[in-house]
Amino acid sequence: MKEKLLTSLESLQIELHDALKDVESPQGLQEARVLFLGKKGKLTQILKGLGKLDAKDRPQVGAKANEIKENLEEIFDAAELRLQAQVYEQAIAKDLFDISLPGRPIVQGHVHPLTQIYELATQTLEKIGFQTYSGPEIEDDYHNFEALNIPEDHPARDLQDTFYLPGLKWLLRTHTSTVQIHVMEQNEAPIRMIAPGVVYRADSDVTHTPMFHQIEGLWIDQKTTFADLKGVLTLFIQEIFDQKTQVRFRPSYFPFTEPSAELDISCVFCQGKKKNCAICKGTGWLEILGCGMVDPAVFKYVKYDEEKYTGFAFGIGLERLAMLKFGINDLRLFFENDYRFLEQF
Repeated sequence: MKEKLLTSLESLQIELHDALKDVESPQGLQEARVLFLGKKGKLTQILKGLGKLDAKDRPQVGAKANEIKENLEEIFDAAELRLQAQVYEQAIAKDLFDISLPGRPIVQGHVHPLTQIYELATQTLEKIGFQTYSGPEIEDDYHNFEALNIPEDHPARDLQDTFYLPGLKWLLRTHTSTVQIHVMEQNEAPIRMIAPGVVYRADSDVTHTPMFHQIEGLWIDQKTTFADLKGVLTLFIQEIFDQKTQVRFRPSYFPFTEPSAELDISCVFCQGKKKNCAICKGTGWLEILGCGMVDPAVFKYVKYDEEKYTGFAFGIGLERLAMLKFGINDLRLFFENDYRFLEQF
């Protein structure tokens, strides 16, 4: 029995060589491969006889079978290369293409400028200790407005006009602050989180698009102060730009923070030295983000003890950040997929 199997294995190579003489197409080669090496192929049929051998003979026949299988695969690989060469030669003979033409260059891709600023911003905040969370882009009215202290008749809703689904109960979120509400509903304080993502508003011009990106941050703990907010954001801004960048906080208003502030940075284009600077209008300052201490009214929605906890929040538009970082004057350029623009970054 052993000798019969060994003879059958040896004959497979000769049989394959004969079979491949008439194969002239990739399809024919594939059919031959299935015939010899397929699940129901000739090699498999021979190997079924291994179970009938004595235990001492099986290793020798098994080793021979592996050797034959490797040889068959090498024969098939060589035949495949031969067929590919024939196809290539036939194409040249028919003048399907001119081999003297220069090849097409391989274009080196790179990371989109918005992705670059997204990664830089999130990595900077994560180094400080913030944890990144994500949430749904389709939100209900409660999480997008009410739980952030923006009731139905609040004028702030006019500034965040967005896209509503039928029935006006669901909408495309206008900020990623919605993620903060979800996280606070599901977790106890202390919390140190950021929520980067896509947001939507019905607006479109050189500095606004209907879809854009934000990073919202939230820090809640006992005895958190405005000084903590100033320290974190000053460090963040100087990491994004450079250590020479100055920051200032101006009083402002947001429904979900009190007190609230706008954060300005020294003009990254003229450093406050040009009175005719088209970017800062000669003021030497550029508005970049909003921030403030979390309004105790928000804590009531998520059942936090406003007597025990305080916190601060901030929101940054990534397109705004990228425009200042890279010196871009039209936000719409980010989304036009123009190589002449994108390859600069």
